[in-house]
Parts: sequence; C-alpha cells; structure tokens
Amino acid sequence: MTILEVLASTTHFHILTWVAGIIIFIVTSGLESGTKGKKIAHMVTRLFYVLIILSGFLLFMKYSSINAALYGVKFLLGLLTIGMMEMVLVRSAKNKSVKVFWILFFVFVLATLFLGFSIGIGFNFFA
Repeated sequence: MTILEVLASTTHFHILTWVAGIIIFIVTSGLESGTKGKKIAHMVTRLFYVLIILSGFLLFMKYSSINAALYGVKFLLGLLTIGMMEMVLVRSAKNKSVKVFWILFFVFVLATLFLGFSIGIGFNFFA
C-alpha cells in the first residue's frame, strides 16, 4: 500500500487537515498585519490548503462513483471555502474590507460541513 492509498482509505486525515487549517486560519487572521509572524502563519495556512485539497481530491477519486454530482458539489464548496479563507488573509494584509469574505467563508464552510457530514463517508452526524 502506498501512502496515498493509506490517506484515501479513511476520512481521518482529511478531517485533521481541515480542522487544523481552520484553526490556523483563525489564528492567522487575528495576528497584526505586516508582521513577520503573520507572514509565516499565512504560509503555514497555505500549506494546509494544499493538504486539504490533496486529501479531499483523494477521497473524491475514491468515493465519487457513489454519487458523483454530490461529491462534485462538496468538492467545489470546499474550494470556495479555501478561496474565501485566502481572500480574508490577503485583503486584510492590504488593509481592505473583509466583511463580505468573512460572511461568505462562514456560509461556504457551513454548507461544506453539512454536505460532507451528510453524504455518509466516515462520520455521519445527520443519520
């Protein structure tokens, strides 16, 4: 078994990456703009974006045959969530308004979580 097969065999790694990614994102967004610490934290957040997308893609490839449309929508919502996270961090670094992007982030993350937990792979909180 390769490492990719192990990571795609369960949802544990994917859940770990998005939980850690969201926590690091919230910590990063609270740091003072223009500091070296915020730049480093932003780069760590970007690393978690890649891990989230990679683990999500592996799960998508493994389980999309069950319901391709539903998994495709969830994958798209996940990408939109990550996009809003990045927009919040980049626009706040430029001292621009981020209110709309925070709202969109919460809408997308809630929709992604609801869809992810209701499709029945791994943890099924809505069963």
